Amino acid sequence: MIEMINELERIIAPLKKQLIDHPLYKKIKTVDDLKLFNSYHIYAVWDFMSLVKKLQLEFTCTELPWRPSSHPEVGRLINEIVWGEETDLDFSGRPMSHFEMYLEAMKAIKVDTTLFNSNYQRLISSPDILSEIEILDLPSAVKDFLKFTFETINSNKIHCIAAVFTFGREDLIPDLFIEIIKNLEQKDNTNIQPMVYYFERHIEVDGDEHGPLALKMVELLCENDKQKWEEATEAAKIALEKRLELWDSISSQISLKTPVY
Repeated sequence: MIEMINELERIIAPLKKQLIDHPLYKKIKTVDDLKLFNSYHIYAVWDFMSLVKKLQLEFTCTELPWRPSSHPEVGRLINEIVWGEETDLDFSGRPMSHFEMYLEAMKAIKVDTTLFNSNYQRLISSPDILSEIEILDLPSAVKDFLKFTFETINSNKIHCIAAVFTFGREDLIPDLFIEIIKNLEQKDNTNIQPMVYYFERHIEVDGDEHGPLALKMVELLCENDKQKWEEATEAAKIALEKRLELWDSISSQISLKTPVY
């Protein structure tokens, strides 16, 4: 299995390098640049939680009467990840999800979340989320990113969902956020501190804890099944391509100073 996961990582390495070296990070210098980035990126923060919960629903019991997990080792891994993502401590020491933490950090720098809140309510109440995404007033790169996430979830191919979760999010995010922090000016600004904390928290938790757990989960789910590894690799590649398209779009909008809100 070590050889297979090494091969997967070799195949996606060029895409990962493109993301780490993306010109977007050097453009996020001021609070206004960060606000524009946030107004797009919040959708990726939100849809990530659905990937997490899909894995939890699959590998732990969330129904009554309770029954043991069919994959207790995977169940333990995902429960540890959910605990951190859904009930972490924010900048002030309050328990909350990373999604809520991000929204609070956006409010601290006065990002207008009116459009996001409206879209969010539509998405969580829609009986057909893919159709709802299609008609949202959002840039195509944001909608494509969301559609891929929920198409992957709806496929019920758990090894692919785990690969997207792992290589498109947990194993990737620390490197990306390090680049944002590195180039961001005014890091000592009081209002910006909750957002800096969010980035630093993800670098710490995903890099040291969640990333390695997620890699182990993919290994356990794909085992020695060649087809599963091929499908997981393809899913990981598409996830990174969708992230690149999103980053390209945000980079262009920062250059134009055109907010999504």
